[in-house]
Amino acid sequence: MAKDFRFGVGVMRGTSRTALENAARRAEDFGFDVMHVPDHLGGPAPFPVMTTIAMATSTLRVGTFVINSAFYRPALLARDVAALRDVTDGRFDLGLGTGYVKEEFDAAGIPFPSAGERVDHLRDTVEYMAENLPDVPIMIAGNGDRVLRIAARSADIIGLTGGDRAPTADEDPLADRIAFVREAAGDRFDDLELNVAITAMPLDDSGMPDMTIPRHFLPGLTDEELLRHPGVLSGSTDEIADRIRGYRDTYGISYVIVQDRHAEAFAKVIALVK
Repeated sequence: MAKDFRFGVGVMRGTSRTALENAARRAEDFGFDVMHVPDHLGGPAPFPVMTTIAMATSTLRVGTFVINSAFYRPALLARDVAALRDVTDGRFDLGLGTGYVKEEFDAAGIPFPSAGERVDHLRDTVEYMAENLPDVPIMIAGNGDRVLRIAARSADIIGLTGGDRAPTADEDPLADRIAFVREAAGDRFDDLELNVAITAMPLDDSGMPDMTIPRHFLPGLTDEELLRHPGVLSGSTDEIADRIRGYRDTYGISYVIVQDRHAEAFAKVIALVK
């Protein structure tokens, strides 16, 4: 049975109380289910920002997309997670990642672990949360085998990147990653919620998205290839709604996140598919 859609929107700008409260209420009015805060030095601190968002709304969930696990000791992170769970009456999803920006570790004065060490720490963090805070939904976002294996076995929500290649007639990287998750998850696969994050979509009637972000993260792809990537939406509102329905019908993806600048445009899509 197909899962109900859920839609999230990320907070990237504006950390004054008024700006956050206005953005949160607008997202709730637009029909979004979750508001996400990233975890990067130079950006807003996730936990106070999420608290402000939750206090301004009544149904909107808050979440991290995603916590840099390598910055935190599991017990200390769990203390903040438990506090936010309690003050939001359970409206909190904990998104976890390995951390990947070396410059942020340097700025924080924290040694930059190897990729394997960061994955090991993610695993330890997830295990600690599952044991001590089993009622907090966990999202793990990633694309590599080890991260997806941990997610398949331990997470409630899996954030899929769509891969570093565009789908072709002979190859579908997103379908391959989901097949990997299915095998690793075994009997618990049907209970998992699959997610994809959108990095570009049209903001006007042109049907063409601003490709700045996908070009940055996928520099090896042409614009034509980027337009076929799962993280990029193009076309009319009706066409985008059809594509979102296709994500669920084809891949089982029922949870879609967009950027804050996409919120108003994507609200029209939500109205068509919910």
